[in-house]
Amino acid sequence: MKKILIILAVLIVAGVAAYFVFKPAVNAIDKETKLTQRNLSVEFRETGSVSPRNRLEIKPPFGGRIEEILVNEGDNVKKGQILAWMSSSERAAMIDAARAQGQKEYEKWSTIYKPTPVVSPMSGFIILRQKEPGQTVTASEAILVMADDLIVQSNVDETDLRYIKVGGKLKMYLDAYPDEIFDGVVEHISYESTVVSNVTVYMIKIRPVKKPQVFRAGMTATITITAESKENAWSVPNNFITDRNGKKFVNVKKDKNIIESREVQTGITDGRYTEIVSGITQDDTIITVKTAKNKEKSKTFVSGR
Repeated sequence: MKKILIILAVLIVAGVAAYFVFKPAVNAIDKETKLTQRNLSVEFRETGSVSPRNRLEIKPPFGGRIEEILVNEGDNVKKGQILAWMSSSERAAMIDAARAQGQKEYEKWSTIYKPTPVVSPMSGFIILRQKEPGQTVTASEAILVMADDLIVQSNVDETDLRYIKVGGKLKMYLDAYPDEIFDGVVEHISYESTVVSNVTVYMIKIRPVKKPQVFRAGMTATITITAESKENAWSVPNNFITDRNGKKFVNVKKDKNIIESREVQTGITDGRYTEIVSGITQDDTIITVKTAKNKEKSKTFVSGR
């Protein structure tokens, strides 16, 4: 009698296990899919800003009056190019006195005492015109501000630094122009860290492959960095995969009435799709099912609980 009871118990356990592994599809199938090859990538984003690589204030050689400014914001200039003409306080007073005596006197003294040129110390472009002709300035006041180039600077969390290298390529866009994507190249990674909001970060400098015309100093930029990528990965949408006790499972349709819950090994995921490394083949049909209690809501069927 005891042996009979043991045998019955074993049969019951086996039957229950088989029921949960190969459960009749009493609920309506919600969605079906198969393994599909996709290009997957793991990305993270950082915020940065457009900044001059080298910012230079153009100041007069002495205090006096600005007679003429020859450039405007956005103009490209070359090293040694004349940007403005200045008069010292003495020359300005003398020219004003000559002008009061008539045009001939003004032309005479203007020819004898010429204004002093303000020359560009480097090649670049004008990003700010701070003064206008006729204004009086001191030797410590900037007339113009110029830059040799515009780059993007961003602070990267130290835990993400392993994904970045000098010469590495990335994508970025400006918050002012979110639909325009620009290619960039990392040209510098700081050797010294800073702490921002209790997080250790390193500053990186990114050079646009082609300088956008819309770039302006101070603009906010978003940088997209690829941490990992894989081409032609066999994958399924994430909602077809369930988590159970630290393992991954999918529901495989065996025939019209049988659904098998099968463990799979997963790889890279981009947040929408996940690579399936093993456990199913391209011939398997993977499904999600609707529950009988609430047919309006669809969820992944989990057997074996």
